[in-house]
Amino acid sequence: MADNLSDTLKKLKITAVDKTEDSLEGCLDCLLQALAQNNTETSEKIQASGILQLFASLLTPQSSCKAKVANIIAEVAKNEFMRIPCVDAGLISPLVQLLNSKDQEVLLQTGRALGNICYDSQSSKEQFASTNIAEELVKLFKKQIEHDKREMIFEVLAPLAENDAIKLQLVEAGLVECLLEIVQQKVDSDKEDDITELKTGSDLMVLLLLGDESMQKLFEGGKGSVFQRVLSWIPSNNHQLQLAGALAIANFARNDGNCIHMVDNGIVEKLMDLLDRHVEDGNVTVQHAALSALRNLAIPVINKAKMLSAGVTEAVLKFLKSEMPPVQFKLLGTLRMLIDAQEAAEQLGKNVKLVERLVEWCEAKDHAGVMGESNRLLSALIRHSKSKDVIKTIVQSGGIKHLVTMATSEHVIMQNEALVALALIAALELGTAEKDLESAKLVQILHRLLADERSAPEIKYNSMVLICALMGSESLHKEVQDLAFLDVVSKLRSHENKSVAQQASLTEQRLTVES
Repeated sequence: MADNLSDTLKKLKITAVDKTEDSLEGCLDCLLQALAQNNTETSEKIQASGILQLFASLLTPQSSCKAKVANIIAEVAKNEFMRIPCVDAGLISPLVQLLNSKDQEVLLQTGRALGNICYDSQSSKEQFASTNIAEELVKLFKKQIEHDKREMIFEVLAPLAENDAIKLQLVEAGLVECLLEIVQQKVDSDKEDDITELKTGSDLMVLLLLGDESMQKLFEGGKGSVFQRVLSWIPSNNHQLQLAGALAIANFARNDGNCIHMVDNGIVEKLMDLLDRHVEDGNVTVQHAALSALRNLAIPVINKAKMLSAGVTEAVLKFLKSEMPPVQFKLLGTLRMLIDAQEAAEQLGKNVKLVERLVEWCEAKDHAGVMGESNRLLSALIRHSKSKDVIKTIVQSGGIKHLVTMATSEHVIMQNEALVALALIAALELGTAEKDLESAKLVQILHRLLADERSAPEIKYNSMVLICALMGSESLHKEVQDLAFLDVVSKLRSHENKSVAQQASLTEQRLTVES
């Protein structure tokens, strides 16, 4: 087989130049046979032979063997290592031109070849962006009526649309209008092909909105017909459209201007209605998408109070009983975005069911995202409410040990949030939390953070603030004295960060006076 393949490749080099049709067809058939038997090995030999460069001349509209050549390219491009060589051999441009062919076999093999070359390969996608492939594909898509042909074009479009430049080209070429038409045609059908096409079309629509430029072009200040059509998907009875609509809103909600416009125009109520329909035995993907959209909408400061008064926290809390980590994660993120206001933080922080669930999720070691968000929300409830009642609720629910552990996080932002929350606990309700702070070994952790040269300046600063706040407890004060904090703190007086150096002087004075 190996000898035959070497002979075929040598022969093909000659016949590809001479274009002797019978010999050429025979050589191509041999290659296809070899690829069917051992794709990887054959592809390596094709690359080593330099034959790829000759394929471009065999892909012209006049060539009688263009379908077979496109088939060979599709087969070799199944291997990741062959995708960039196919691009470097200049095969994209002639393949794109073949998309105008009326021959169905040529179209099929060309689509496969393009789809495989650009599958999961960022350099090749950038090469595609410099061709007119977007325009050609959309033109071709508009002509197609048959489901199989449309699916083939979808298979090429989906990986291409991951590139932001191509997203914009596809939008400008009118793909969105085609997709909206498909959705309208197929939404009420129960045929399997139509259901598949509805899903593929709406998924691709959402993918196009992931590009900043393409998304903004379609938003058109909230007046765009595309944006309005997508909004109409949310109250639909079709789960796929509900999902695509909520994901589209989450994608439109990627800058403050869009978020403010959408909240002012009643999107929040639409999303809450959608969530309400999915509380009992609901569709998890729809729940996740709607919560994602609400979380994004809650980012601008001006939206928070509006969303709170619209009842978003109540709507979100209905999903506290969810056992699905993706839903838990988005639920936590949405609540954390909403509680900048003291009143909201206090109200939620005194909600025993919520706090108990947070403490439970702080131990979700299999789901780092849920665990991290639960810790951050616990800390945020204290930091924003500054409420004794909230602290008591968290102490009674067993949350203190998690905040102490959070102070050792590898993420500085989380460490800092924990230290600020713990300082508030020490200042407002030290007696209630004293035993839990002791058993969580807070003093030893603070000593370690101050002694560690790698600790960020804000971590050192807040650790010293916390040490001073702990002096009001007899047992914690004794632990501080036993660990010789003075040595560590006095070294920080010469720290390059002025705030750290000043706090070190203050802390040293406090430790000296109370020793």
